[in-house]
Amino acid sequence: MPDFGHSPNESEPFVFAQSLGADGAELRPLEPWRAEELLAHMDRGRDFIGRFIGLAEAITDLETSRAFLASYAEKAASDTGRIYGIWSDDTLVGGVLFRTMNLDQGTAEAGCWLEPAAVGRGLVTRASRLIIDWVIKERGAHRVEWQVAAGNEPSIAVARRLGMVREGVLRQAYRHPSGERHDIEIWSLLAPDWDPELSDSHHAIGR
Repeated sequence: MPDFGHSPNESEPFVFAQSLGADGAELRPLEPWRAEELLAHMDRGRDFIGRFIGLAEAITDLETSRAFLASYAEKAASDTGRIYGIWSDDTLVGGVLFRTMNLDQGTAEAGCWLEPAAVGRGLVTRASRLIIDWVIKERGAHRVEWQVAAGNEPSIAVARRLGMVREGVLRQAYRHPSGERHDIEIWSLLAPDWDPELSDSHHAIGR
């Protein structure tokens, strides 16, 4: 079982890269020193990435890229969040994250993004499977949540492939930076129902 990060009280070694089993793609921690890579990645995929999430609006220059990654470094230090990049041919093409983690309550909220050139290879599904397996098996999370704009069909497809259950819709709950309001679907899975084989290489298609 890969170790994707640890709380200040843990002593296990940190693994800096994990194979995604797809053309040499890897999952790695996305740390503040990667700010230039993150900005270049965002510039390549800004319109695509920004269709449903505010990440493209949040990262517009090197300063905001560093600030975004620093905020997740602080979350990692306090054990309240994590962020990982997906590299293909040594180029950052997307990522997965735990936007929030409350391990006292046994909950975490996962999310993802990807630039157009990397779509269709199952990278997000594989990466999400790895971090969810880690947070359930190694950190004791009981519930993992996935919040997604109702129109974001690729991300919804990932939730399905991960074995998540659609719980409901928060109507017009998210105001996109464009001003448009989106319904937000809530998907989740519980630790007793987690089956990482649901998202193996035979099922991981699309995003």
